[in-house]
Amino acid sequence: MKVAHRHGEKVFLVSNQWLRFPVDQPLLEKVLVAEGPDAADDWIAERAGPGDVVVTADIPLASRCVDKRARVLAPNGKPFSEEAIGMTLAVRNLMTGLRETGEMTSRVPSFTPQDRSRFLSALETTVQSLRRG
Repeated sequence: MKVAHRHGEKVFLVSNQWLRFPVDQPLLEKVLVAEGPDAADDWIAERAGPGDVVVTADIPLASRCVDKRARVLAPNGKPFSEEAIGMTLAVRNLMTGLRETGEMTSRVPSFTPQDRSRFLSALETTVQSLRRG
């Protein structure tokens, strides 16, 4: 929100359940979609396009948004690019298969202060790049 406020950019917070966020954010629009698998992802992917920044850890959603030419960042600041999204999606699908067969267990790494710093830096760089055209 700080980056969006600094640049006067609107933020859409999309979910299928109520989320608590400050109400005094004029640039924040909360979007509540219907329950169901991928309803929030569908809303985002249908509206994403050139000039938009999407923040997600969901690789299939990232792929859909990259295909629509939106800029996509993971919460740790890692950008999803056209060049790498195919491989990222393939690795995600492979890891999902390995977890489902019990060959591997998953452990989501904790979000660190360094991740937050990388994210804020990448977001600022991305927004400035889009503003420059």
